[in-house]
Formats: sequence, structure tokens, C-alpha cells
Amino acid sequence: MHYPFDIPILEDDAGIKHVCYPAKKRDMSGISLPVERVPNWQEEAIKIFDELLGHYKELRVFMDTCVRCGNCASACQFFLGTGDPKNMPVARAELLRKVYRKYFTAAGKLWSNADEAVELTEEVLDEWKTYFYQCSECRRCSVFCPYGIDTGQITMAAREIMARIGVATKYVTEVVHKVYQTGNNLGIWPMAWVDSSEFLEDELKEEYGKDIRLPVDEKGADVLLVMPSADNFANVNTMMGYAVMFYAAGISWTTSTYADEGGNFGMFLNYWNQKRVNQRIVTAAKELGVKSIIWGECGHAWRAGFPFTNTFNKDMDMFDPPYPKHICELTYDLMKKGTFKIDKTANDDVKITIHDPCNVARGSNATLRTGMFEWPREMIKMTANNFVEMHKDCIREKTYCCGAGGGMLADEIHELRMLGGKPRAEACRATGANYLATPCAICKANLPEVMKYHKVPAEVGGIHDLLLKAIIL
Repeated sequence: MHYPFDIPILEDDAGIKHVCYPAKKRDMSGISLPVERVPNWQEEAIKIFDELLGHYKELRVFMDTCVRCGNCASACQFFLGTGDPKNMPVARAELLRKVYRKYFTAAGKLWSNADEAVELTEEVLDEWKTYFYQCSECRRCSVFCPYGIDTGQITMAAREIMARIGVATKYVTEVVHKVYQTGNNLGIWPMAWVDSSEFLEDELKEEYGKDIRLPVDEKGADVLLVMPSADNFANVNTMMGYAVMFYAAGISWTTSTYADEGGNFGMFLNYWNQKRVNQRIVTAAKELGVKSIIWGECGHAWRAGFPFTNTFNKDMDMFDPPYPKHICELTYDLMKKGTFKIDKTANDDVKITIHDPCNVARGSNATLRTGMFEWPREMIKMTANNFVEMHKDCIREKTYCCGAGGGMLADEIHELRMLGGKPRAEACRATGANYLATPCAICKANLPEVMKYHKVPAEVGGIHDLLLKAIIL
């Protein structure tokens, strides 16, 4: 197995392998984007905008369609949380529409109206940088839009334009760069991944007295599991839940240090990087000779994986099934067949509700064509006795964002993240639940902070965490 950028692996006299860290700081060459704003940035931005309008026909429709009815305002957690009128989806999209009218409509080319058609100036670009990075691309507004305008795609277009002229957030660009350097979003080097996997094996041995493995880079396994890298370092109960599930089912599996990350931050940067980040997974699966690729509990990994792998990256026809499959689908199918012995009373200490990640619920039509609303719910019901739904207006396709999707999990916007997560916190509080389950690593990262900030006494965890507690080996 090769590593990204040919990272040198050296072996010392004791036979211990070490990774040689590159002496580079913020080398952005891997993401193929300018590291600073290009000199002719206005001209380049309009050229890129024109390219996107030509390639994504629906984008032009979204630019022309809005009647400014304002239905989207009450649907947006960032407007509800901040009260900033420019955080209304219609107002945010209007920042791009005004430039569109100036350069791509007949009226705009003939004359400028200060309110309707504006040139792309420094002031306008500053507003783009501010407000298009206060949108998590969650698409809740599109559910309530009478015309079905996808404001998330408008945000993606604006971010693509900015990224390609050298204007992007440090957080998103560095996360994508880490994937190309180390294989994952956290910047964890291969040997550290192996060490953490072995540590969790020891934990499982101590708990169950059995050799439950977390294999790494093993060729010929049945399954390549691509989970969020945080599962191996932060959400370890989720990771161990995967391991005991595979062990109890007798399924051989492996992770890959070339692609030990399911999350795709390329989606929050530009389409080229989204495609390239996803390609690592297919490449790793081919090299390891696995039969199937299974996506773990990650919202934007699933949003990027299910709709786009067959089109962006192809070659899925060599796997069974010939499309990305979610870990919750696999586990639920096995549970239905009675594969596992379950003690539901093991989770009687918690009252559980579920948070549908926005990238799962609305990121594409993937959820409507699969069972991603039902698989996690049924798994909870099969592993626990106390489950309660949130209000019908904030679950499934109407779910609120956790507040830090769309590449917004950065410390410098902590207050914004907390305000954006308030609607979800209050919906959880109303159920009286003390455990908020969600199949998404970003949600597991932001929601604990949100619950603490808004004083909601609820633990946040994964779906497979509950299986880990209830399964009898």
C-alpha cells in the first residue's frame, strides 16, 4: 500500500517503523488552488461564475427564480440564532444574484441599479466571505421554498468561485490538505492510525476477553470501512461498535491508511477537490482487493459518497453492491436476521432521541432512495427500550443542522456555531431525552458543545455506541 505524497516510512535498528514528517507548513499545492488572491481576481471570478452557470444548469434557474417571499427565513438556524437579516437564505443568495444580474443579464449589462445589479468589488467580496461561510449548506431552507431553490448549491457555487481566485477559509483548506498528506482530515499519520487501532483492540480484549480486531491495510478482506477518522480517536465507542459488529457477524474487514477518512471537506471547497478526495476511497478499495466499500457514521461522507461516487469516480461496478453502502444498512440487515444477541436493558439508563444529520437528510435524494431515515431508528429500537422522537417539524427532511456543518467547525466562529445549534438544542430539550444519537462525526463534535452552551443535559453519541453496550458476545 502506498501513502499520499510518497511519505517516507523508515525502519530503525529495533525494527520499529517511523513516518518522516515533511518539513512543510501550509503547502497548498495538493489542493491545486492559489494560496493567495490572484491579481486579476474580478475577471477570473466572473469567468468561473460563467463556467459554473454553463455546467450546472440548475444554478442559472436558481439565480432567476426567487420571488423573495421569505419562507426560507424561519427555516434557517443561523438566521434564527443570530437574528442577522443577511443570514436569511434569500438575503445570502441575493449577494450572488446581484453580481449575476450585472454580468449575465441584458438589463444588468446595460445599466447598474444599486439594489439589483452590482459589480464584483472588494466590498461585495468581503460580504461573500462573511456570509457564505455562515451557511452550512444544510438545505433546510430548500424544503420550505415554494420553488425548491437550493440555497446550499448557491453557497457551494460562491465558495467555488472564491476558492479558485485564492479566497477560502484556513480551516477548510487545511483539512483538505491533511487528507492528501496523511489520508484523513485530522492529519493523523499512518503509524499513529495503526497504534490507535491496536489500543482499541486492547480495550475490547479487556472488556470481552476476546480477540476483536481492528485490521489496517489488510488485503482481500470482505469490506473496506471508510469512517470519519474521528471515530478512531475521539468517538471511540462508535469505532469499537463497528468492530464488535463485524466480529459477531463473522465479516472480515479492514481500514486503509491511504483512505482512513470518509469525510469529504472538498465538498466545502470546490468540485475538483470533492471528486479527488472521494477517489482515494475507490483507489484504496481496488488496491486492497476488497469485495465491498462501507461508509461509516458521517454525514458529508455519505452525501459525497452515495450520489457522486458512481458519477465522479466510477468503477463501483467491481464491488458488491456496485454502489456505496452505509454501515447502518449493513448492521440493520444483520440485526433483522437475528445475527446478534442483544440485551436492550443495557441501555435502560438513557432516554434516547435522534438527530438526523442535514447532509444525510437533505444533501441529495440519497436518503429518499435508501433507508437512512429508518435504519438508525430501527437500530436504536432494537438496542434500547426508551426511544422518543423530536417534534415532527424538526426531524427527517426537516431536521435542523447541528450548527457546524459545511466546514464551519472552527474555533474562531465558536459563538456562531453555538447560536446556529440552538434550534436543535431546544428540540432535544423538549423531548426530555438524556442521550442524543446521531450517525455523523461533525454532529458528534459540535452538539456536545451546543448542549453545554444551552444547558441541555444530554450526552451525544453514535448509533453503533448503543449496539456496543447492548450486544452479547
